Amino acid sequence: AVKVKPEWVKYYNTLLELRERLLNQMSGLAKESAEEMPGYSLHMADSGTDNFDRDFALSLLSSDQDAIYEIEEALKRIEKNTYGICELTGKPIPKARLDAIPWTRFTVEAQAQLEKEGALRQRRLGQLGSVDSAGAVEVEEEEEAEEKPAKEKE
Repeated sequence: AVKVKPEWVKYYNTLLELRERLLNQMSGLAKESAEEMPGYSLHMADSGTDNFDRDFALSLLSSDQDAIYEIEEALKRIEKNTYGICELTGKPIPKARLDAIPWTRFTVEAQAQLEKEGALRQRRLGQLGSVDSAGAVEVEEEEEAEEKPAKEKE
């Protein structure tokens, strides 16, 4: 049996319910996207809609999988008595935030800081991307030059 601090029981039960609901929703979506739609039409517009529906269901599945992962991590934090503590600052996460997002790892301030840093990191990576692609072309040319003398030796 899992021992849960009394102050976290409400959140633990909420997280269990959310996980169960998402798992049920995912199994329904997976079944729905895997089976052929009844009354399947050969009309292009209908098949486009069917494809869109299937793609949409699959995108929901992947976001649901992310949500289930976060929920399971939150359940583990409750079990390890680290729940409700910001992973970035070590400060307590306010109950109002936990009520709104019971699987959260961060305070609002820490989340904002991470999102800001993430945006900066993505911008820097975008600039590096053009340098990397130019470097990759040079590497390919060098490899070709090295192959030619090897063929001459044969």
